[in-house]
Amino acid sequence: MKVAVIYNKRTIDPADVINIYGVPTKEHYNPKTIEKVAESLEKGGHTVKIIEGTMGSIEILRSFFSRVSPETPPGIVFNMAYGIQGHDRYTHLPAMLEMLGVPYTGSGPETHAIVQDKVMTKIILQRNGLPTANFWVFSGEDDAFDDLTFPVIVKPKMESTSMGMRVVHNTKELKEAVGEEIVRYRQDALVEQFISGREFAVGLLGNSHNLEVLPIVEFVLGDPDRIQTKSDKMNKPIEKVCPARLEPEKAEEMKQLCVRAFNKMGLHDYTRVDIRMDSKGRMYILELNSMASLGRTGSFVAAAQAAGYTYESLINKMLDVAVIRNFGESAVRHAKSAQPLHTLIRGYLRSHADTTIQSLRQLCEVNTAVRNIENINRLGKVLAKRLSHLGFTEHLHRQFDIGDVRYFANHTRETNDVLILSHLDTPYSSRDFAPFRETKIKLLGTGITESKGGIAVLLSALQALRFTKKLRRIRCGILLTTDDSLGGKHSASIISEYARHSRHVLGMKWGDLDGGIVTSAHGRDDYTIEVHGIGDDDRPTISGFIPAVCKRITALDKLNTEQCRVMIKSLSAQTSYGGAPDYASISVVTSYTSRDTGDDVEEKIRRTIKKNGNNTNSEAFRGTGREPVLETETAREFYSMVADIASEIDVPVKAVHRLVSSDISYVSANIPSLEGMGPLGGGFRSAEEYVTRDSLLDKALLLAMVMHRCTHKGNSP
Repeated sequence: MKVAVIYNKRTIDPADVINIYGVPTKEHYNPKTIEKVAESLEKGGHTVKIIEGTMGSIEILRSFFSRVSPETPPGIVFNMAYGIQGHDRYTHLPAMLEMLGVPYTGSGPETHAIVQDKVMTKIILQRNGLPTANFWVFSGEDDAFDDLTFPVIVKPKMESTSMGMRVVHNTKELKEAVGEEIVRYRQDALVEQFISGREFAVGLLGNSHNLEVLPIVEFVLGDPDRIQTKSDKMNKPIEKVCPARLEPEKAEEMKQLCVRAFNKMGLHDYTRVDIRMDSKGRMYILELNSMASLGRTGSFVAAAQAAGYTYESLINKMLDVAVIRNFGESAVRHAKSAQPLHTLIRGYLRSHADTTIQSLRQLCEVNTAVRNIENINRLGKVLAKRLSHLGFTEHLHRQFDIGDVRYFANHTRETNDVLILSHLDTPYSSRDFAPFRETKIKLLGTGITESKGGIAVLLSALQALRFTKKLRRIRCGILLTTDDSLGGKHSASIISEYARHSRHVLGMKWGDLDGGIVTSAHGRDDYTIEVHGIGDDDRPTISGFIPAVCKRITALDKLNTEQCRVMIKSLSAQTSYGGAPDYASISVVTSYTSRDTGDDVEEKIRRTIKKNGNNTNSEAFRGTGREPVLETETAREFYSMVADIASEIDVPVKAVHRLVSSDISYVSANIPSLEGMGPLGGGFRSAEEYVTRDSLLDKALLLAMVMHRCTHKGNSP
């Protein structure tokens, strides 16, 4: 099942909201707790995505849940969001999810609104005959009540985690405390009769028809007049005893009070009830927490552990009760049907997500422009060292005009189950180099779409496969070329030879944002057209040479068809007075669907530039290029296998035709091959090229699972 874990950060980022308005939330989860919840859900067999709760959450949820259908388990949000700002912040995410039609764990917005308001909670408790201490509501420090008796406890009426609590014993202290609360929290102050005695927390898990009351937690106060402050909870938690030392009948009475309160308040899935008991054994419900903390030291988790839950099983139980409430028992059975390999791999990748990004940063910080041979070889050596740690040996193809081509294998057999293609070079000059940088969604840097994002994905996939003890069963070859920017003219024969000894071939260039996997691609040829004018000593003015060149460019542009594109890449031209020859250089790129079409457009280019000579000489020189990749039945079958795997692991993919070819063009048509296994991205060959952060994990998972599926069944460990 797809589970989106949504949380909020400690501070408000102005980019996350239209405006900062109201009271900022003072509650948040430790990032380690969020990761622990996500890992627990993944170990439960679920596909998990962590999402920050901001105004951008809707689009992320739409994308994540887009593949939900009657044939697949539904998606659900595991709500850990306390909200960003405002008094009723607990309600914000559930209300938004209900508007979107997205199910979620925990109570609804109406219940959160009531329970977060301590005054409203006490009114409902009183109206339903449930015991709670007397109380008064102060809107200002000069408010007065004839029936108020000391000692009392002062607290903000809309906060939790013991924020602002203070016991006072006289009118002067009361005025001071109320004034401070109203100013600090910008809300009314709840003044409650202080109950001297013992304090308990009761966790409830489930819903009305299957509500489980967890063992009662008692806080060892030592002094019956002591209270738990926020500092106690956050920094030095008070000692807990669970199960609490209570007579059986008292324990049962307390549990029944909590069940009645849970149902009367309309709570869902889980909560924590805080209770104080005086010296005569009388119980008073202090409050209910509809967002009981899942921190490892919290009372809710302590109670669950006393009941026999592990942290992992508690989190999955919380999800299960929400799934049953929303979808029925069958959805839970469907979600728990199996724990496939991808669960272990995804869990590993998520726990090493920061390492993957750091690895990508290191790759991008090396300027590997195609003629920067020293840096290309330096990066190749770094990767050779990392791959050797994964059990790969290297075969070096020395090159002198370009960097060394490197081949790695983790076996000694003649045939690879899968050959992975990538390259170290980038087509930029040193002056065009853009350093690695990050946003919340994108990772940017020179070469990140073309190769470096794909290499980071490859390394992550290999490490995950080794972690799950599957890598040694895969006969894997990895070929890193160094002339992709030159059309692979030096490495073409090397690619063809290694591909000939491989059962499957995968290219690690970027995938399109819609999940595009390249099954076919246009071929490409680069041309340089040189045009020379003939000098004329008698010419008194600048000639019409440049307009004549422009006419040729216009004529070349008219050669565009559906099967072939003719693109003018650059123009450099000059003319002068007198006898100096006129000169122009036109850079042209053609992109075509078949070799015959490419040959045909080449002939048309040569004819076009010769027309209407006007006392000029023109010549076209064909430079680097690649053959088109034709979609074959073999490629379609291979894509179908990849798409099936992607569907199983909830990673969106789509078969696409790309207008730019790659090293896959040198692979024989009878060998199953696909391009675009790198992370999703865009901005190809620009200063703003990028990959999306989340796709690093998704594509590493997909690559690992595809490599595993490509494994020959007869391989020995």
